[in-house]
Amino acid sequence: MPRVGVPADLRARLEQARLDTLALLRALDHGLGTHPAPTTPLAALAEADADCAEALWALDQPPGTLDVARMVRDTLATLARLPRTRQHVHEALPPPTRDQVTRLERDIRATLDPREAYNDIPGT
Repeated sequence: MPRVGVPADLRARLEQARLDTLALLRALDHGLGTHPAPTTPLAALAEADADCAEALWALDQPPGTLDVARMVRDTLATLARLPRTRQHVHEALPPPTRDQVTRLERDIRATLDPREAYNDIPGT
């Protein structure tokens, strides 16, 4: 049942965002080689992913237990900045590594199980 004040596509957008982030993280695990991970952009990405995970969790909480308007406002802000956050991760990589990570990311994303959007979310 849809919740009042929650956009109908919010869950799908959160799932997509988490899967896109997961693909990037897995691509970095495989594609960085000897290059160090870009810690500052990755920290921002981890924070945004945690916000998305928390929002997915919040969508399954009983009505009246959360400030839905605040959750939606904060979640939409996170979703709006997430593409740029992922872009910062890419930009922090040296060009040859960036190309390899981008290819891996695309390939990995195509194989992810949609249920993986719920990784690390309690009760799922």
